[in-house]
Amino acid sequence: MTRLRKLGAAVGVAVATAYGGAVILYNPPISANDFGGGSRLEELRKKVHDFNAVVPSRETQEKALIGAGKENPLDVLVIGGGATGSGAALDAVTRGLQVGLVEREDFASGTSSRSTKLLHGGVRYLEKAVFNLDYGQFKLVLHALEERKRVIDNAPHLCHALPCMTPCFSWFEVVYYWMGLKMYDLVAGRQLLHFSRYYSTKQSGELFPTLAKKVDDRNLRGTVVYYDGQMNDARLNVGLACTAALAGAAVLNHAEVVALLKDDAGERIIGARIRDNLTGKEFDTYAKVIVNASGPFCDAVRKMANKNAQEMIAPSSGVHITLPDYYSPDGMGLIVPKTKDGRVVFMLPWLGRTVAGTTDSSTNITYLPEPNEDEIKFILDAISGYLNVKVRRSDVLSAWSGIRPLASDPTAKNTESISRDHVVCEDQPGLVTITGGKWTTYRSMAEDAVNAAIKSGKLTPTNGCVTDNLRIAGGEGWEPSSFTVIAQQYRRMKSTHGGKVVPGAMDSAAAMHLSHAYGKLAEHVAAIAQDENLGKRLAHGYPYLEAEVAYCARNEYCESAIDFIARRTRLAFLETNAAKRALPRVIEILANEHKWDKSRQKEELQKATEFLKTFKSSNNAHFDDGKHN
Repeated sequence: MTRLRKLGAAVGVAVATAYGGAVILYNPPISANDFGGGSRLEELRKKVHDFNAVVPSRETQEKALIGAGKENPLDVLVIGGGATGSGAALDAVTRGLQVGLVEREDFASGTSSRSTKLLHGGVRYLEKAVFNLDYGQFKLVLHALEERKRVIDNAPHLCHALPCMTPCFSWFEVVYYWMGLKMYDLVAGRQLLHFSRYYSTKQSGELFPTLAKKVDDRNLRGTVVYYDGQMNDARLNVGLACTAALAGAAVLNHAEVVALLKDDAGERIIGARIRDNLTGKEFDTYAKVIVNASGPFCDAVRKMANKNAQEMIAPSSGVHITLPDYYSPDGMGLIVPKTKDGRVVFMLPWLGRTVAGTTDSSTNITYLPEPNEDEIKFILDAISGYLNVKVRRSDVLSAWSGIRPLASDPTAKNTESISRDHVVCEDQPGLVTITGGKWTTYRSMAEDAVNAAIKSGKLTPTNGCVTDNLRIAGGEGWEPSSFTVIAQQYRRMKSTHGGKVVPGAMDSAAAMHLSHAYGKLAEHVAAIAQDENLGKRLAHGYPYLEAEVAYCARNEYCESAIDFIARRTRLAFLETNAAKRALPRVIEILANEHKWDKSRQKEELQKATEFLKTFKSSNNAHFDDGKHN
């Protein structure tokens, strides 16, 4: 009864807060008055959103890290350039701290680019909260819904609301899902994206033409559609890192921590030995606190400090596949909360294609996880039962695996709990570890990590956390109609093989893509396409332009062909064949920007080709599956 009363009270608190009641569940966001009349916050915004601002060069960033010696250390050095690490660097630098960030590969090269692409409050957590009378799960949902809205507001060009359809094959399911999703709406309150609603079988067929009307001899009784958020995960991550750089953080990708440095007593971590993986150069960087935000690899960093450190990561593999656009209509996802074996299956429109998934199985930690055929077959089997079209293995344009870092707190007395919430701990003085959680809550995870770092290093920030109301670079002033400016004011100038320059229109597809990928900064890319004759498309059927390669090399720390095809654009995730076709021209432009010799260009082509082989499209997979041929 106590648990029931507690949960009931929490719902009442949430609803009262959401709709103007006097009760407040969370601390209110920091106001402009906390910054001396708003001057500090406005100064930050001007710095980050200056249309002509340019990120410091990679060489400048490395010099800043080398210059952080024992006598003048950084306040915070972040290890890991994923969502949480980049978010922590942005949080810390906007509090007035001296910040550095290093990433072994590229920003978002790990789990952060291999997500489901959803920003979700956690419908399943709400179900558990209600049926298990679990107040902890309920708080997770409340918090995630709040953060979902913040992420969408702070990166409006990269995030949007997505309607998700849940099919119902009995009248009980209609009532059950309708009531559950109405509760989800109610709990969201002011953070609500749109109201959920029921659609009849006929209406559902019009909204989602490929949805089967009969599954396992059960007739479709209608669907319930609710809304969650969707994002371009890797570009959001890169945007966070670049925004941190514009705010003053020294961020460096392709820079690996090879050892942690301790004080003379051998007790506190005071810095890191770093190797620039592009040049092989090694150097020491000192900091008052190290934040370990290396995701699935956080245990490896912790063991640099203490080889006997208790492992806290239980890695889980999530596989996704990319299918042609006709599998799902543009602007409507399909989510089956519980299949016959109890798993969740979904199909979501994403960047002109359909993403389907997912699996959830234990795995080994590796830098380049690969999906296996059994996992791909499971997804194909799962979705085929809910569609009226033939599901073929040959339709898989790309398939990838990501490692979820499910975490347990090594300092907790109960070691049985593996959490999908995040964990912050300092089991070695000077080394704060943040891991677990999910993309949706990256911002609050980063805030918690920086709070812990401030406490550990007795740091003196000039102000509190401001990232709850700070748009990333390109987001300020962006509107859904911003693409029209690019379409009307710029042209795509294309160089032919014979050396002639052919003018072309900046069509709506290209303009809309640039606007959504780069926000207000898209005009810089369009100007390169027009003024430097880099207006050709990189791959047939995709809106990516040659100009983007040059822009990303100059403004987004794009240091390799893989950086471009996987993180600056999403070609590797959308279609491996298209990415492969684009490689020669991508490498040619990058070589011109970075002054690569022929040997380096050949090496880039080899590395990128091998990288694409880990994305199991139908062309590079070995399978014999009569069912899906």
